[in-house]
Amino acid sequence: VWAVCRVLLLEICREPAEGRVYRMYHGTSRSAARMIVAHGFKQSADGMLGRGVYLSCDINKASRYPVNVPETERIILSVNVHVGRVKKIDRQGHPLQKSWHDLGYDTARCPPGCGMVSTGLEEDCVWDPRRIQVVLVDCWTQI
Repeated sequence: VWAVCRVLLLEICREPAEGRVYRMYHGTSRSAARMIVAHGFKQSADGMLGRGVYLSCDINKASRYPVNVPETERIILSVNVHVGRVKKIDRQGHPLQKSWHDLGYDTARCPPGCGMVSTGLEEDCVWDPRRIQVVLVDCWTQI
């Protein structure tokens, strides 16, 4: 059943339409999950797509984070994200790779297989943490 639901969610989120709400995932540590649930998300200072909160429509991508934490201490947060205006960033060196928000975009998205992410999985960066609502906190176990 889980696999069927996951496939449907990935289909829905494949090319997020502007102004819609999507289920995404955020991998974090237990202690960080407590802080996020209590106080909300905070922007990362910098990353591949600049400042923002990094998420993925692919739970397998989220399950790999954080990389410096043992798997037994990893948590996946299921979240609803109001994506707003979405900018697709599909190659390294894209002219808006870190400046998409300056032009009025709310979310930057690296589609799967575009070469931006070493795993080939998709990744999203949401500028405003208030666009993200935690709906489920769950431990992740590799299958």
